[in-house]
Amino acid sequence: MKNNILVIGGTGKTGRKVVEKLQHMNHPVRIGSRKATPSFDWEKPSTWENALEGIEKVYITFQPDLAVPGALEAIKSLTEQALKSGVKKLVLLSGKGEREAELCEEVVMQSGLDYTIIRASWFSQNFSETFFLDPILAGHVALPKPDAKVPYVDTNDIADVAVEVLLNDKHNGQIYALTGPELWTFEEVITEISAASGREIQFTPISLEEYIKMLGEHQVPTDYIWLINYLFSNVLDAKGNNVISHDIERVLGRKPTDFRKYIRETVKTGVWNPPVPQPN
Repeated sequence: MKNNILVIGGTGKTGRKVVEKLQHMNHPVRIGSRKATPSFDWEKPSTWENALEGIEKVYITFQPDLAVPGALEAIKSLTEQALKSGVKKLVLLSGKGEREAELCEEVVMQSGLDYTIIRASWFSQNFSETFFLDPILAGHVALPKPDAKVPYVDTNDIADVAVEVLLNDKHNGQIYALTGPELWTFEEVITEISAASGREIQFTPISLEEYIKMLGEHQVPTDYIWLINYLFSNVLDAKGNNVISHDIERVLGRKPTDFRKYIRETVKTGVWNPPVPQPN
């Protein structure tokens, strides 16, 4: 049976992949974004009712993260609207080791709706799509917490899990922690990317204070600076955050994507090649 599914953040890092996979399977999918029709805008709750009309299941991603101020209130309001609109199931993308995100999870879990919670570790694609791409292109990555180890998870794996739990009710009521199969420090990551791309990329450990100041100088949006400060100070080296989970294998029946495979595939795209200066 085909379900009408709304993917909130349907153009984002995991959402666009969830949309593609569901469309490939011929499931009716509605993209939840400001530019979609009907539109969905987290900052305009008046758009939510139309976006949820006729929808049975919802995949929820919140930008930039469930830990940021205002996220809890937004999830509460969205859940209330989902109940009014007759939605049957919510799948929430959350963050592994984030207490503030867990408060948002509780809202979904206590809603009376069917649900599945996906707690993801840091994305592998942070090095090719967001936070860390520009310094990699510049050939010099400076980051705090150089000894922290992270089990980076591939967003393709997250999307595969999201599709599976959206379509299969045996996952109702479950909380899945998604990680990759290995732990990596920042320096190990940069060394591996440097070798695979054939580029010289330096890594320099700096203090968190220096890093936050540098982000401000580069005019990074305030909410992202708050989030990065929170992640580095509260989450990155928190107890249990470097634990490798086997939930991807439990859900999908296969191993998670190895970080080296992500690097090999990403090198092929050329995204880590600095732009060639054009003659005047």
